[in-house]
Amino acid sequence: MNNLIVDAARNKIFLTLIIDKNIYTCSHENSKINFEKLMILINRFLNNNKCTLNNVGRIYVNRGPGSFAGIRNSLAIIKALFLTKKIDYYCFSFQDFKGFDEIKYKDVPNLCEQFKIKKNLINPIYLS
Repeated sequence: MNNLIVDAARNKIFLTLIIDKNIYTCSHENSKINFEKLMILINRFLNNNKCTLNNVGRIYVNRGPGSFAGIRNSLAIIKALFLTKKIDYYCFSFQDFKGFDEIKYKDVPNLCEQFKIKKNLINPIYLS
């Protein structure tokens, strides 16, 4: 099962794709223009790695804390993908993973399972 990780809450937009044991990543400037074309960036990233949304089994999205616009746009896109493509998603925060100092994106699916992050639940954390 292929996993897509989307993080638009931080100072850059990070995309990570896990296909079996292969891990692909890219980052983009955290800007209004990129937030508006986030779905285009996701599709381009998947295509560059010979994958499509039809091949993605789960999506993990960072719910914050962080950029209001980044979190709002990424959550809206992921929710739309759930409704249209029936791709389950997990909204995580790095704060959910207590006891882990340095977390890599490739670890997120296992950590979500370990910490029993609920699927298809949105609870954003915005910075004020």
